[in-house]
Amino acid sequence: MKKNLLTLTVLLSFSLGVMAIEPNPISTVVPSLSIAPDARAGGMGDIGAATSPDVNSQYWNPAKYVFMESQAGVSLSYTPWLRSLVPDIDLAYVSGYYKFSDRQALSASLRYFSLGDITLMDQLGYPQGTAHPLEMAVDAAYSQMLSETFSASVALRFIYSDLNNGYNGAGGSEMYPGMSVAADVAGYYRKPIDVSTGEGILSFGLNISNLGSKISYDKNVTNSFIPTNMRLGGSFDYPIDDFQRISFSADVNKLLVPTPDPEKLNDNPDYYNNVSMLSGLFQSFSDAPGGAKEELQEIMWSVGAEYAYNKQFFVRAGYFNENEYKGNRKYFTAGAGFKLNVFQLDAGYVISTSQSNPLDQTLRFSLSFDLFGLKNLVR
Repeated sequence: MKKNLLTLTVLLSFSLGVMAIEPNPISTVVPSLSIAPDARAGGMGDIGAATSPDVNSQYWNPAKYVFMESQAGVSLSYTPWLRSLVPDIDLAYVSGYYKFSDRQALSASLRYFSLGDITLMDQLGYPQGTAHPLEMAVDAAYSQMLSETFSASVALRFIYSDLNNGYNGAGGSEMYPGMSVAADVAGYYRKPIDVSTGEGILSFGLNISNLGSKISYDKNVTNSFIPTNMRLGGSFDYPIDDFQRISFSADVNKLLVPTPDPEKLNDNPDYYNNVSMLSGLFQSFSDAPGGAKEELQEIMWSVGAEYAYNKQFFVRAGYFNENEYKGNRKYFTAGAGFKLNVFQLDAGYVISTSQSNPLDQTLRFSLSFDLFGLKNLVR
């Protein structure tokens, strides 16, 4: 039974990029934490470290919230996940923020990922019942403007993963819910630049996320890394004229967890079970068995652009790239948005360029509300 449930994690990791051609992928538990939750970023190649602030900045870089024009906002996002393979896996995401001064903001988000109904089998292939695995995370962040051009933020997150949720089969189970507490540290630099057509904006962002304890599904007999990640990005927002703007952005990110070494695992199958989160973080920069070449292969990158007309109509496009030996996720994205008064509707779409990519045709939706504007509207 335990083997079947652990297989769920492997399959999910497979869908999120652990499909390396050579058998040396970087895998983590709760891989749903790495799914881009909102449609705006999803339409620009899954970027967001340095893009202009929006209500979904909690996932990408919460330090951006202090630069928001509105005082408060909330967003609802929905992603039907891997619909080319299965019909009942989806991600729901809620985020919001409140600026209680011109230089400080509080923000929070809730992520709920359902893996649908799973039929469990014993080692002989006989059905043993069904389960409804789920993963969820709730977090809160505080951001502070440290100067007119730079802000910083810290977030705390509680992570819950239950691969045996709702199990209705006979007999007991060796699987237990896994839990972790993690933190994010982020910074954001934003500087206006005068150009011939108006005022452009140059920005850079850094977010180190999911710095937290490892997760165990067997009462700490074994434990696994969560997807600690470092994301670095840059963006330039250029004014075409008084009504039109276009921005160009790029992100690079890397998982800060150890790269499995087959030789170490052959000598000691529990080797990584004894590596702490902090040790694994530092090892992640130099432990790839293939040396510097393999370390560079672990860096994912993405580029994106957004065209805006009168701050109401938006068209987006992007590209995401992951090395073929580390997952082979390669896809174009497209998206559009419409803003009217106090609400905004966005959609993003994935177009895979690699064969048999389960991410192909993934569609995201986000609905955002300007709560401060809504308050003024009903007065």
